[in-house]
Amino acid sequence: MTPRSPVTEDSLQMSARTKEVKEKLPAAPAPRPLIAVNADLVAPKNGAAFARLNIGYIDAIMAAGGLPLVLPPLRKDNLADIDALLDQCAGIVLTGGADMDPRRNGQPLTAVVNPMPARREEADRYLLAKIFERKLSVLGIGVGMQQLNVFAAGTLHLHLPTDNPKAMPHYDQTGAPHRHMVLIEEGTRLDDIYGTQELRVNSTHHQAVNQIGKRMRVAAKAPDGVIEAIESTDPNWFCVGVQWHPEAETASALDVQIFECFVQAAVRAADGVLAAA
Repeated sequence: MTPRSPVTEDSLQMSARTKEVKEKLPAAPAPRPLIAVNADLVAPKNGAAFARLNIGYIDAIMAAGGLPLVLPPLRKDNLADIDALLDQCAGIVLTGGADMDPRRNGQPLTAVVNPMPARREEADRYLLAKIFERKLSVLGIGVGMQQLNVFAAGTLHLHLPTDNPKAMPHYDQTGAPHRHMVLIEEGTRLDDIYGTQELRVNSTHHQAVNQIGKRMRVAAKAPDGVIEAIESTDPNWFCVGVQWHPEAETASALDVQIFECFVQAAVRAADGVLAAA
């Protein structure tokens, strides 16, 4: 048997110093919560289709403390594979994009509507079903907000200049940046997030919420009465949709708060689910 080394004063001092160094080392940072974000699909008539995601979504989620997990628009027969990814996510951001196909909502397709590729809409509708089923924390942006409303049995104005001629401009036809005021409803979650009832936002939409969905409420309107934000009436579910784009370079300094509050609420909700399991 190999004889044990004698414990000396030097070895005791070295052990104590090693312990002291370890105690002084900073604790490892907590892992960032995963936040799902759905990718857009671009399908040109001539050329290969491709998925894309504006970098603003990634940067905004990271700045708010989350880690984005990009969900591609999978084929219909592969969509169930997304469930395992959603199991790992604290929340999801529904991104902007082209219009929903109004024919799927019982409305006519007209020349002023620019429907998104069917593959993206199919993937988004699958995500919406899972979001409502799980009450997964969600922030809907642009058409993402409109999708939340439609899935809750609400309706849309398909083209504001036609459906609501008295509405002020909500986009610039030249593509130049456009902004207007929104009036946030007192006592809403959005009121808590922004801490103000007047907010100047970017605006690039020609469609808007018409009839509000079930168990949803109006959170903000433009001065002309056009609905600019909605949220769930359930105080325990962060389900917020905004018509403007808080992830864009043209966003206001206050818009970072909606991502921060979303990520924080998503983490609390996810922790609550784990604690109850």
